[in-house]
Amino acid sequence: MTAEELPNGFTGFSRRKPNGFVPASSAMGMPRYVGGQPPAAGKSAFEATSAAFGGGAQGAFQYARDHARSDTGSMQFDPEKLRMIPATDRRWSWTEIDLNAVRHNAQAVKQRVGAGVRLMAVVKADAYGHGAVRCAKTALNSGADYLGVATVDEAVELREALVNAPVLVLSEPPVSSIPLLLAYKVMPSVYTPEFAIRYGEMADAYGMRAPYHLALNTGMNRIGVRHDEVVEFLSQVSFHRALDLVGTFTHFATADSVETLDFQIQTKRFIEAIAAMRAAGVDPGIVHAANTAAAIRYPDVHFDMVRLGVGLYGLHPSQATRTMIDLKPVMSVHARITDVRTVPMSEGVSYGMNYRSPGSVKVCTVPVGYADGLRRGLSGRTDVIMQGQRCRQVGNICMDQCMFEVDLRVYGNRRRLDPQIGDEVLLVGRGGDSVITLDDMANTLGTINYEVACGFGLRMTKVYV
Repeated sequence: MTAEELPNGFTGFSRRKPNGFVPASSAMGMPRYVGGQPPAAGKSAFEATSAAFGGGAQGAFQYARDHARSDTGSMQFDPEKLRMIPATDRRWSWTEIDLNAVRHNAQAVKQRVGAGVRLMAVVKADAYGHGAVRCAKTALNSGADYLGVATVDEAVELREALVNAPVLVLSEPPVSSIPLLLAYKVMPSVYTPEFAIRYGEMADAYGMRAPYHLALNTGMNRIGVRHDEVVEFLSQVSFHRALDLVGTFTHFATADSVETLDFQIQTKRFIEAIAAMRAAGVDPGIVHAANTAAAIRYPDVHFDMVRLGVGLYGLHPSQATRTMIDLKPVMSVHARITDVRTVPMSEGVSYGMNYRSPGSVKVCTVPVGYADGLRRGLSGRTDVIMQGQRCRQVGNICMDQCMFEVDLRVYGNRRRLDPQIGDEVLLVGRGGDSVITLDDMANTLGTINYEVACGFGLRMTKVYV
């Protein structure tokens, strides 16, 4: 053994440098590419990564089976086969979106408001977590005439998915977004003279019209021209030849409340503002004010169009509407068990170990956490449904996973469950006689079902049925 091969003291490390060794001082100045080489121009991420790892079974993916072999006999990955692996097989959690329920809800409200009233399907926030494009297309095929979004990007997503219905951004976007509005034929809400003039000027420069809906503030005090200043506002902008007032609207703050005084005040102010516009010789266009709650509860404010938001997804805006219309929940939340273990009595589970095993239980893990919308505040306060039986969620909900408890004891008519890895459970939905709803979670959290639904749309795969 030469001096170079002798161990380095008692550490056991050889002085020899392995092949490909790069000192830390040199590595700090190198670009951090996988395999030490930048991806080739024009290559896909898969091709670049495969090349960096050596391209075959001798690289990082030695466990591959169902793929072709190269001339050298090493395994090769087929990009098409990789793309065909279902999303639900990449991670065992998903939301199921029932498009038949979307269709039912749109038609139920359409029937309630009558044939002479347009229906706007509000698909902002990725259709409240349900998937904007698919829900928009389903709603339009079920009687909706208009689409409502919150941002320009949401509107662009619909246009790029070949959705051609009128789209209204339900607030005034930044002036810098005007080229996108015109290019994608998206209507903004307008309530400042500065935006209105810039919008009209750019449209005129391109030889286009600048359609918009005028937003009125009748008491919610969030956005809009004050109800008693609408004629003055229009006198500042109506001279512009490109501007085209297509509709006028307001938004109710308390249409879902038991107390109706504020709702009545807003309604009166809105009607008076519309009358003032007409008296000044201005056509308000499509007049709309009713959200889901008002569309169901108050026929007098249907006007020319109603805006169906949370109700499109089978969620009620208040207790008052539950007996007035039949809405079907659209979203259910599913997962498969990724781990099952018997936890000895008194041992803890999850961060903080706030839960300790009582014994005679199995603790199961599913890949759903607060980053998926299962709020941490539900820890120990919600259930999952397995084979039609409710099982208690235990331990603190983690970012990407949570655990639930299966009681191994048998008592009364209760069946003993035998959970296995891969078994499917429900976090939201109906299984047998058991049901867990978004409303249940919202009530536990002290919030509204809208918020919980949006949360589950953050990163979970959507499966449309």
